[in-house]
Amino acid sequence: MHTHLRCLLLAFAAAASAAASAAANAQDTPSDPAVATVKVTTTRDPVDKSYRKMIKGMERFEREHAYAPAASLRFQLLPRTPDVNMQGITLRVAGDTLSLKVPVEPDNSFVLPRNEQALREDAAVLANRKTTSMTWRATIVTPGLPAGTRRLGDMRLECRVGVEAGLVSNSSPLFGWLSNALTGADDVCTSPNGNYLFFAERPVFAVRLRAGARSEVLPFHFLYAGGGLPREELPFCDCQVLLDRTYYVPLWDTSWPDDTLVEFEYMTDLPEAQP
Repeated sequence: MHTHLRCLLLAFAAAASAAASAAANAQDTPSDPAVATVKVTTTRDPVDKSYRKMIKGMERFEREHAYAPAASLRFQLLPRTPDVNMQGITLRVAGDTLSLKVPVEPDNSFVLPRNEQALREDAAVLANRKTTSMTWRATIVTPGLPAGTRRLGDMRLECRVGVEAGLVSNSSPLFGWLSNALTGADDVCTSPNGNYLFFAERPVFAVRLRAGARSEVLPFHFLYAGGGLPREELPFCDCQVLLDRTYYVPLWDTSWPDDTLVEFEYMTDLPEAQP
């Protein structure tokens, strides 16, 4: 039974990857790690991230740090198209007269520096890849959690920061978080219709919530972007390559405390054959 279901899910993920669009060519980035006063001629892609919005997300993290008091904030780049090269990505903040290099870690996470000139110039945050080839997320993880788990309070704050920062770039009316009724973090992250997607480290088979003696396996429609995403809709979702790693959690359900553990059973954890 498990093996048959795993095969179906892996076939579903493979079809999603095959439907994704091709990745794009890299752009040049300045080599000087310091701030340079130059004339920036880059044409801004409307999907490039707004520096001001990302700073607002950072400010929200500070205001609502109580959701994850022991955690720090980073941002992370993830693949959106199947052929994008995620190695050696460089990042910069580009304004009218400003180009500021942002260090990127090997896992493609980074901390965004504060810069008053970038705020005044309404700068964009640019990577040396086409922005439509990647997706962006806030990453907030409390240290010391058991392996294969996350903390629900961390994820509640991730949602608030990510929406406030304008990181999600899905563009289809299919997704509830882009509806007219759900545009702000206070709506998206507190409503059952918010549908803020998270990405696991590996393809998931099951997700369980555990708080003390209470335990509950999330239903199938919480996995794989709802489990019924039409093929033609995949290019509109930033989950198109990582579909088998996507899941929702009930951020809105206050009966689950912030210290609730979110536990993952990965596809790779399953035995090759079942009796």
